[in-house]
Amino acid sequence: MPTAPNRRAVAVVLLIPLMVTLALWAFAWPAARIAPRDLPVGVAGAAPAAQQLEQRFQQRDGAFEVHRFDDEAAARAAIEDRVVYGAVVATPQGPHLLTASAASPVVSQLLREAVTTSVPEGTRVQVTDVVAAPPGDPRGSALGASVLPLALAGMAAGAVVTLMGLRGARAALTLVGSAALVGLAATGVAHSWLGVVTGDWWTEAGVLALTVLAIGSAVAGLAALFGTRGIGIGALLMVLLGNSFSGVTSAPQLLPEPVGAIGQWLPPGAGGSLLRSVAFFDGSAAGGAVLTLSLWSLFGLAAVLLARRTPKPAAPTPTGPAREPALTG
Repeated sequence: MPTAPNRRAVAVVLLIPLMVTLALWAFAWPAARIAPRDLPVGVAGAAPAAQQLEQRFQQRDGAFEVHRFDDEAAARAAIEDRVVYGAVVATPQGPHLLTASAASPVVSQLLREAVTTSVPEGTRVQVTDVVAAPPGDPRGSALGASVLPLALAGMAAGAVVTLMGLRGARAALTLVGSAALVGLAATGVAHSWLGVVTGDWWTEAGVLALTVLAIGSAVAGLAALFGTRGIGIGALLMVLLGNSFSGVTSAPQLLPEPVGAIGQWLPPGAGGSLLRSVAFFDGSAAGGAVLTLSLWSLFGLAAVLLARRTPKPAAPTPTGPAREPALTG
């Protein structure tokens, strides 16, 4: 009969390959299946030419979600409001492609290739980057790389609060305070030093703090409900799935379904989308991400505040024979 140490060794041997396989699936599979899926794009211009452009997009079944606009000004406004990632305007000189590399450099390049290959050979395609990525991060690499440190910071905060046995208001204040400091420090690095984000400094700090708070409070809340196993559940949701499904390095609409949608329901993906909105688009299309982060934060903080402390065992009562009172006289 196998002993307990042998059973633990077998469990470790089997668990490590399982975790590696899960990590490869979560990170490599979405990256290997990057392609447009109902990607919002716009078409503008005179009816006959615009219809031809729309038909070319629709030939790729399920790849694009085409929005029609009256003119170039309306298409530009839709890009700035994050309704579409880009638009093609039919002009007498040929197609005019409007992109927004700040929304996704990958999508901008994809639209360039799609429009260039769809027009007759030799046709010149004019390209205008309506909302350009910052000079400090033209490919969006640094912004995409920021998701994992935020997830790890939130994980660390939630795990430390749990392992230190903090509960109630003390735990909630610890989570809020640590998230606020991380938000300030991360904004100092990303905005002031690297120039990766270029929006309002304090708004960006608030977004980063809210993202870390959502992750940290969710982890602590899961641990309050399920014990230390909740930390593992939190790591699975926030670091493994949340980071790999976030779509920050590409776009949610480029990930396999339903990975892109799931990623936006988790704090890392919602935080990345919200940071883009406030950093480059004056907060446009930020409502859904704010709601997602707020709900995760409220869930976690409520679980922590309502969790009961583990009662201390009562001191053992003496069981020995009672002494007889001494006789006086």
